[in-house]
Amino acid sequence: MNRGAIPMGVQVETVSPAELYEVISGACSSDQARITASGKRLKEMLDMFGTFDALHEIASQRNQPLPIRQQAIIQFKLAALSHWKSRKVLSDAQRVQIRNRCLGMLDEPDDSMAQFNTVISAKIARHDFPTNWPNLVTDLMAVIDSNLQKRYVQHSSDPRDALMLRRSLQLINAILKEFASIKMLNGVKVMAALVEQMRQIFYGYYSTIASNFSSSALANAPDPRKLYEDIFLGHLVFKPIVKMASWLWHRIDRQTKEELAANEAWVSDLFRNCAAQIQDLTNLRKEIVKAISRDPAAMGSYLPAVKILTKHSLTFGKFFRRLQQLSHQRFALLPMCGDLVLFYWSQIVEASTSPESSIAGELTGYSDEVLYPLRFLVQGMVLFKENLAQWSVVRRDGTPNKNSLSEEFVKNAVQLLVSRFMPLNPSDLEQWSADPEEWLNEEEREGDQWEFEIRACSERVLLQLSNQFPKFVTPLLLETFKQVALQPTLDLPGILQKEALYCAIGRCAIRLKDDLPFTEWLENTLAAEALSQNQNYPIIKRRIAWLIGKWVSEDCSSPNNPRIWEILVHLLKDRSAGSDTVVRLTAAGALKECIDTLEFSADIFAPFLGDTVTELVRLVDEADTSESKRRVANTLNAVLEQTKDMVAPFLGVVASPIPKLWTEAGEDWLLKGTLLTTVTKVVEAVKDKSSALDSITIPLIQESLSPGVMINLDEDGLILWLSVLRNATSLTNPSSQHCVRDIFPRALYLLATNLDLLGKITGIMESYLFLDAPALLQGFSADIFRAFSEGLKSQAAIVNMKDMVINLQFMVQLAPSSLWGEPMHASGLFAHLLNTLVDGESSPMLLIEIIFLFARMVMADSQMFLQLISATAPATNQKESYLWEGLLDQWWGKFDNMSEPRHRKLTAMGIATLVSTGRPEVLQRLPGEIFNLWLDVFGEIKETKLLHDEDPTNLDLVSPTNLRRHWELNEAPSEYYQDSEGTPEYDRRKALYERDPIRVVHLNEYVGAQIRQAEAITGSERFQTYLASADPTVMKQIQTELSA
Repeated sequence: MNRGAIPMGVQVETVSPAELYEVISGACSSDQARITASGKRLKEMLDMFGTFDALHEIASQRNQPLPIRQQAIIQFKLAALSHWKSRKVLSDAQRVQIRNRCLGMLDEPDDSMAQFNTVISAKIARHDFPTNWPNLVTDLMAVIDSNLQKRYVQHSSDPRDALMLRRSLQLINAILKEFASIKMLNGVKVMAALVEQMRQIFYGYYSTIASNFSSSALANAPDPRKLYEDIFLGHLVFKPIVKMASWLWHRIDRQTKEELAANEAWVSDLFRNCAAQIQDLTNLRKEIVKAISRDPAAMGSYLPAVKILTKHSLTFGKFFRRLQQLSHQRFALLPMCGDLVLFYWSQIVEASTSPESSIAGELTGYSDEVLYPLRFLVQGMVLFKENLAQWSVVRRDGTPNKNSLSEEFVKNAVQLLVSRFMPLNPSDLEQWSADPEEWLNEEEREGDQWEFEIRACSERVLLQLSNQFPKFVTPLLLETFKQVALQPTLDLPGILQKEALYCAIGRCAIRLKDDLPFTEWLENTLAAEALSQNQNYPIIKRRIAWLIGKWVSEDCSSPNNPRIWEILVHLLKDRSAGSDTVVRLTAAGALKECIDTLEFSADIFAPFLGDTVTELVRLVDEADTSESKRRVANTLNAVLEQTKDMVAPFLGVVASPIPKLWTEAGEDWLLKGTLLTTVTKVVEAVKDKSSALDSITIPLIQESLSPGVMINLDEDGLILWLSVLRNATSLTNPSSQHCVRDIFPRALYLLATNLDLLGKITGIMESYLFLDAPALLQGFSADIFRAFSEGLKSQAAIVNMKDMVINLQFMVQLAPSSLWGEPMHASGLFAHLLNTLVDGESSPMLLIEIIFLFARMVMADSQMFLQLISATAPATNQKESYLWEGLLDQWWGKFDNMSEPRHRKLTAMGIATLVSTGRPEVLQRLPGEIFNLWLDVFGEIKETKLLHDEDPTNLDLVSPTNLRRHWELNEAPSEYYQDSEGTPEYDRRKALYERDPIRVVHLNEYVGAQIRQAEAITGSERFQTYLASADPTVMKQIQTELSA
């Protein structure tokens, strides 16, 4: 290997072109061992200087075997573009060579090589044009102009000229695509310059080329090959025009007045000509298709022209739709816009009266060769739907619209949609039969897919018509309803028409709800049809289930009609010849739509609960696809959520299949997440009886939070874990091999190591502590404090650190000091907390929580607290007096940061307990800081009491910051319970709240007792020396408060 000197003094190996060629050859061989070795070596060589240049040179050499060239250009595309500016692997001279080769490959005969070259050239242009590749566009335009002259002026038929022309146009389009996507100002300026330079030129190019494939040109029986090439070239010229026009249209309101006027004029003129051109292209295409149909033998050679003409026409449709998407209002104001949209609609009307074989997709799927390509019709429907608001009877300002569509037009449109395009077609029925679940999954995907499917699009057009023209559409649908829906139908065509009508009634439910007798129809017709054994009736039954779900979910009918549940549950469990999988899955979805409503009454649904749960569990098991299983499981989850403890008798029915479903799900994480939600809902439903599920819940939690799995299931697993803890009554479970104690070590591990999940893990820890803090400390004290110590010393967010300290506050309230004192010191946690407070460098939010923790500790066992400080001094090489002074400085200094009265009272009681220890550092501050702190809190309590005495009903007294809220009212603040209402944990939290000294102890009595204890410890004479410096007024106020 050579050594190459690279700019900036970096030394790297320089590639050997000969070795690189051998490696590329090896990658193309049929010998797997050689392929593997070449791949490994190539990966190493990609970091060498000159590799990218050598790869590109191999790709450009047409005397080399094509597979080797293809492999070289693929590797270049994959690796070089992301390192294009790297001076380590490319020199400026090599970049110049590569750019020159890119243009040299414009006459590349192989299409795959040309496609790669186009992508590569455009990506390089994004980096280098115009600064380092200034002649790129000029050179390409020269090639395009020269070859267009040869073809259309000199009438040359040289294949190489046509090839150069195609490749150049494709590259120009790719370059425009790159720059159009740039949002940074420099890129926008380059794009603007390109548009200004090329838009008129390309406009002229297209006019010249398009004259060669007009209807008049067809009358002269042109050569099929030349016709195809002309249309193809016109298509390639039109695509850059679309890129430029769309870009301008998107940014047109951000331009200066002069630019705005010029660009609006150009876009308007372009649109006017495009609107006329699409009509000419459509007529030309139909002429050719009809001619081929009349004489396939003579005209069959024109099929390639038909295909490219179809593609070209669809590009026009995409262009119109893009302009419409970017601004509906501006689009509607474009010249000939209304004529254009109505032209598209006229083609839809024509197609509706044509045989099914003339519309692609009816029988054999999409085709470019039929009279009315399906995609073309859908484009027309989308444009029509989105433009309907411009033709409404009344404008937004309430004035009549002179351009409104007539009643006859609207009614004809509705009839056309419902009778021709909304019914299921033979292709639908075939797919339904071949793969029911997959067909239904496609049907249920609501997204933007409707813009590409004729039936789904028809439904949206109908809905828009009903919204814009309710006075025309509603009476028509009601009349059709009376004629069709109420009559029995047995033959397949009639069933398909009825299904389409039911679909229309569902889509337009909001418009029909006041006029259509839904309840009567449900009782007299739908209930009977749901029981039919006609083998074609699954079509109707599926739509009945969907229809009920639609009407109920859109508040057009109450869910509290037993007949609704009767029909849906019957469809859910019916396995006769008159039903099938699609019906059952649709019924499951409809159940969820009806249950997830505000009006839902669990009491009315109760008689159907057992069958519903049983059949849903069965259907989850029977479904083949993951998507179907998830959909049914989500319905089951909704049932469990809404019926709550009513589902308790069916605990076994729901829970017993879970392990099997979980195992079968494998690595289907979405399904497993749904199953975790199901188990969570069951736990929430059975509450304190949920320990019966430990054999299921504990292994699920363990697996969902295991390495490699938790990245996919951690959130759902943690939700289940929290639910299990909140509803548990004991750490252990003698009747099961599993219990929540088993997974406590995992919680400690995550607390210490996982910063991403820390917010949720602190909630888990809190629930564990409320469940049985003493037992946990007896079994895991060293591990608990080690985990908290590591978590608090980590780079965790302050809010997570605050939550950990709150965990510790609950711990010292829930367990005796004998269980937490020594291990808190041994782990270094107390020293860390004390030093964090004394340093005072952390967030005030964290520091005041540490003060609250220390207040709880000293109130729980003041001697233990003294011992902890005493032991911390030598362990941290600091004087004990220094630690006391720092602690007291922060205790007083952060008092004003404490906004909640309960915290201020806690701080006052904590400092009083410190006074009772007789520590001189504390007593020295008694007549100043401590007296002032107490007086502040005494004053707040007195003020609130006076307000209460004046008006006991005053709601201001229960504001979030009011003192009384926290220890004189019967309930704790809602955040104290952490959404645990309705669980055993709520009772545990309430019990702690009820006995909290902050709530039950009067502050003046408490302070008085602590002062007397301090005096007893220090002696009366010495104690008086501490009080001697007190302000007489302050001293009198204190004495008054203590004697109250």
